[in-house]
Amino acid sequence: MKLYFAPRTRAVRPRWLLEELGVPYELVRLDLSRQENTAPAYLAVNPLGELPALVDGDLTLLDSLSICLHLADRFPEKRLAPPVGAAERGPYYGWMVFAELTLDPVVMAFYRDVQTPAEREPSDAMVEKHRARLTTVLDVIQKGLGGREFLVGETFTAADLVMASILHLANTLMLLGGHPELVAYVRRHSMRPAVRRAVTV
Repeated sequence: MKLYFAPRTRAVRPRWLLEELGVPYELVRLDLSRQENTAPAYLAVNPLGELPALVDGDLTLLDSLSICLHLADRFPEKRLAPPVGAAERGPYYGWMVFAELTLDPVVMAFYRDVQTPAEREPSDAMVEKHRARLTTVLDVIQKGLGGREFLVGETFTAADLVMASILHLANTLMLLGGHPELVAYVRRHSMRPAVRRAVTV
């Protein structure tokens, strides 16, 4: 397996998962400051020039969610995904997709439009709109956790990995105020040894 990677991109998520799995893989680091992601060699892998990309035999996957879903299922003995047919499988899918398609865009929109606007300062109405949406999404996650250590079942899964990685960004941006359970959740999972290996440049 070969993972194309650059720090501070969504490629950190599948690298974290590969480290959790403890399976052999080749890490191909791309220097975005030198635009190595637009070089012909990489565009042959991912014509969009985006990260991450995973090449696993004849299979190539080009986004972090599909890569994480694939890897967790590819090594069922590692138990980072509930077994097919288990009661936890539906919620597992649900949280994976919620994290990537609901939480991540809301966090990035808040950062782009409120914290680092490109042109003019955001209006009070815009700030309130983004904050209300963010608060609603965070409330859903906190309620879903319900005081538990993990999102699904009694063990750490790829759903926790994807959720915690995005919440870590939100926490870094100081967006988790009023949600202490989510702050604790991020801190707990950010201390996993695989995380330290995954963020090593």
